[in-house]
Amino acid sequence: MTEEMVIFTRTYDFISWLLPMTENLPRSQRFVVTQRLQGAALSFQELIIEANTLRGALRAEKLRAADAELRKARLYLRLCERWKWINSGQYRHVSEMVAEIGKLLGGWLKTVTYGP
Repeated sequence: MTEEMVIFTRTYDFISWLLPMTENLPRSQRFVVTQRLQGAALSFQELIIEANTLRGALRAEKLRAADAELRKARLYLRLCERWKWINSGQYRHVSEMVAEIGKLLGGWLKTVTYGP
């Protein structure tokens, strides 16, 4: 499935951007928000990799879990922007990345749930 390949590439790009960026977040938040943001992004990637090895209901279950992790990452990114830990340009950029990944995930989940 072509969408699956795109979601892996976009997720890799997202994590490649995110992890170095989090090094600039306040040191006092390293073990709170930063760790949770990184964890949500990495868990998302792991879940879509796992989902790709499965079929049917098990795949859908992994994809729904991945969606939850992506939602967590969105929340932590919004907090980073609100607290001025990232600037509006960074937030706009990462929001576009996450939105695209979310659309790809939604399309994948739809084909798993309802068929092509």
